[in-house]
Amino acid sequence: MTTQQPPSCPAHGDAPPVVQLYGPQFAADPQAFYAHLRLCGPLAPVEIAPGVDALLVTGRQTALDLLRDTSTWSKDPRRWQATIPPDSPVLPMLAWRRNVLFSDGEAHARYRRVIVDAFDLVEPHELRLLVQHCADRLIREFGGAGHCDLIAQYARSLPLLIFNALFGLPDHYSERLIAALAGMLEGNSPEEAAEANAAYGQYVRELVALKRQRRGDDLTSWFMHHPAGLSPEELVDQIILTMGAGHEPTTNLIGNALGRMLSDDRYYNSLVGGALTAQDAINEVLWRDPPMANYSAHYPLRDIYFHGTWIRAGQLVLVSYAAANTQPAHTAPGQARSGERSHLAWAAGPHACPVKQHALLIATTAIERLTGWLSNIELAVPYEQLVWRPGSFHRALSALPARFTPISPDQTGATPWNSSPSPSTPQAATSTAKQAASASSAPQPS
Repeated sequence: MTTQQPPSCPAHGDAPPVVQLYGPQFAADPQAFYAHLRLCGPLAPVEIAPGVDALLVTGRQTALDLLRDTSTWSKDPRRWQATIPPDSPVLPMLAWRRNVLFSDGEAHARYRRVIVDAFDLVEPHELRLLVQHCADRLIREFGGAGHCDLIAQYARSLPLLIFNALFGLPDHYSERLIAALAGMLEGNSPEEAAEANAAYGQYVRELVALKRQRRGDDLTSWFMHHPAGLSPEELVDQIILTMGAGHEPTTNLIGNALGRMLSDDRYYNSLVGGALTAQDAINEVLWRDPPMANYSAHYPLRDIYFHGTWIRAGQLVLVSYAAANTQPAHTAPGQARSGERSHLAWAAGPHACPVKQHALLIATTAIERLTGWLSNIELAVPYEQLVWRPGSFHRALSALPARFTPISPDQTGATPWNSSPSPSTPQAATSTAKQAASASSAPQPS
């Protein structure tokens, strides 16, 4: 596959255009761009949307130093945001909201407690049953055809069903959520980004209105009940973040891991008893193709000289988890499969992902369920022909065409039609949490 080479680094005298992270060339081969950006040092100038510049951290130690230093760096984007056109397509992902992602200090700790305490009420066994139930439902829809697009028909739909259940919304809301999140992440135009941002906000406000009328055993209700006492605006902003962070990265993690498994004989053989598992594929993806490749927006509180680069107060700095993970000194042969878990796909420091175990359980169960029912599934096109969605932040496949021997409800033995767990309520994963919630009106942070 031929890809456009990134331009020369501005630090080396040619003064070419700043490297763009949002085009199809970058999406097709980001590692070539990261390798080139490293020539500028551990921080490199990039453009994340037309006219929106940032510094991208490509070095692992530099990333850790930034992520762990709360006295120098802030997550509050408002000073930077004032310099950006209000219709910029990246603002839905970077604009300030009253939630854990864009807060520092006590405010951050308060918001984080809400997320951690609520997800602590989601019992892992029940979450696994919910994933299996939703997976079987989707597999029943395409299992008889012998072919499918594993992104559109599985990896993208599955987290929607799961998170709709966890937050207490009916399934028919799913398509609206898909469209809104895709528009926010890809930001193809200011108009599309603004429309997607508005649609997503409306989606969450409808959810909150529904739960104010009838609370239940779900994350939305637990956010409302939490002793942190979220205001109506804080509640909406917290759900916007949690649901968005739960859906898109999980979709990409499942899709990227399936792409690796179905294109590599070591994993393909594992479907019938080989050594490598879904967990191995997920770990390799978290190292090599993390579902959110570039994020962790930070802003220095004052002008600083950081790892060889002068940075102005309030300037946008992003961390490239993908580049830091694949920095040559940290990616010796076999390291990604050695059991080492120190990749940066979950970020690090006080803003590291608070619910990574839930995300791992969802992705692992989703892959195991699919490959369990469709044991001879394979890619319908060579891996090199797969197309990746453009975007500065994510690493996501546009489609993942696959083929397999069709299955049917009347075949001998267990099938997705007769073996799916049957949750008693739409909130299957929260069915055992009511007792825990009633036992303590003020959950303790973990």
